[in-house]
This record gives sequence, C-alpha cells and structure tokens, in this order.
Amino acid sequence: MSALFKSLYAPVFFFGFIGAALFAVGGLGLPAHWALPPLLALALAVSFLSERAAPYRREWNRGEGERGRDAIHFVVNEGLNAAGLALLPLAALWRPWPALWPQSWPLPLQVAAAIVVADLGLTLAHYASHRSAWLWRFHAVHHSVTRMYGFNGLMKHPLHQLIEAAAGVGPLIALGLPLDAACVLAFAIAIQLQLQHSNVDMRIGPLRHAFAWAPVHRLHHLRYGRAGDVNFALFFSVWDRLLGTAARAPGYRVGSADLGIGSRPDYPQDYAGQLLEPFRTQACVASPTPPPALRAALAQD
Repeated sequence: MSALFKSLYAPVFFFGFIGAALFAVGGLGLPAHWALPPLLALALAVSFLSERAAPYRREWNRGEGERGRDAIHFVVNEGLNAAGLALLPLAALWRPWPALWPQSWPLPLQVAAAIVVADLGLTLAHYASHRSAWLWRFHAVHHSVTRMYGFNGLMKHPLHQLIEAAAGVGPLIALGLPLDAACVLAFAIAIQLQLQHSNVDMRIGPLRHAFAWAPVHRLHHLRYGRAGDVNFALFFSVWDRLLGTAARAPGYRVGSADLGIGSRPDYPQDYAGQLLEPFRTQACVASPTPPPALRAALAQD
C-alpha cells in the first residue's frame, strides 16, 4: 500500500484538486472567490498529513521556527494574488483592443491552455532570475530554504511574486482571459507549488519527463553554485529540455545539507530580514562544491 500511495500521490493530488476546482466553478457554477479557498485549505491539509505519512526526509517534517515566517509569506503572496484577481475586471475595461482569448471554449480547455501559456512565461522569468544579479536578489529569498515541504512553495519576496505574475499571467490578461479561468489558473499554480516542494516520498517514474514535481524540482534547490541552475519549469519539464537545463541525479537523495544558498550561509531566516535583504549590500563567500556522490549521480543523467 505504501508503494502504491507514493506512486499515485502526485497525479491524484494534481488532477484531483484541479479537477475539483473546475467542477466547482465550471460545473456547479459556484463563485470562485468562495469555492476555491476551502479547496486550497483542504489541499494544504492533505499535503501536511501525507508528508507525515510518507516523508521523503523525516527530518524535514520538524520545523526550526520557520513555520510562522512561511505562513506570513503564504498569506502575503496569496493576498497579492487575490488582489490581482479582484482587479481583473478593471483590466478588461482598460484594454484598448477586443479580447483575443477563446472565451467560448469550455472552462477546462481554457484553463489547460492558460496553464501552458503561463508556464512558459513563469519559466522564462525564473530562468532570468538566475541570470540577472538584480532579479536574483529578490529570488534568493525562495532559495534560502533548508528543508522542503509543501507550505514553502509560496515563500517568495512579494516583489518577485509580482515580477513572475507579470511574466506568466500578464500576457493572458492582455489576451482577455476571463475571471473564472484566471481564478482556477491561480489555484492550479498553488497546487503545483505544493507538489514541487512537497516532502512526500513520491515516485513519479516516467511522469518526470512531463511534470516538474518534487523529485525533479529538488535539484533546483541545490546550494552548490551553478549546480542548482537546472529544472526551472513550474508545470512542465519540456521547457527545461528546450532550454538545455533539464537534470536528473538517479539514486541521489537530496538532504538538508544540500539546500540553501551556498554563497550566503548567513542569509536571514526571519520574514522582515528577508523582505529587506535584497536592498542591502550583498556579501558572498565561495559556494561549496557538490559532494562526490552528487557529482556521480548527475554524471549518470
């Protein structure tokens, strides 16, 4: 049963919760602003319980005082998302051209198309955040984690959250994405972020070639300099294959010692410190080199 749970967890969580959101908003016609928050809360609860039932790293279930900080990140960034969705009708009034988005399509098809378009923009913004020193200052907040669990997927500097939203969702708003589809898209992004950072010992097999879930994304959080400049995609691994940044490390189990920012072992761990850190003078040290076992695993790919 344990092996079956680990194999089914990611696809059931992903398609189950997004399918439930589509049914609630599109099938039952429930208002998205009150149908989706309880679903998101349920997803968080399932994520927490599953991480305790089948953890990838048991020690990652033990917090070191960062849960409150991560909760503030979550509330602030989800609040920004909600505010952006509330302003969406105004964007339609300001748009000087007619809507080009296929609003007559069924909601599931609209959301699927929106996920693909948003994923490309988000992936490119993410890639740029590792190439631009200015963007990295803000993105570094997310990479300062030393354990991965579902709740820290939205541990981001709010300014970087806005930059990513502009790159991923901005083009969709310009095309005239309707409010219901935008709400389900935002929900799908939150579900995917939970799966990417989950501490569940999920076994995704060949699905790693399609979906950028935790077994793929953990390598992106490596602290060894450019070794973590891989697996940038949010939803679909195909973007990393096109960028030449796809990576695997067969048999290697990422641990806490592998995570964080190697050149900034002193990175602030409190919310206020992380909010202010991008505006301070950056003092970096040399990044550590990957351990031999990791280098060997990466070379097998």
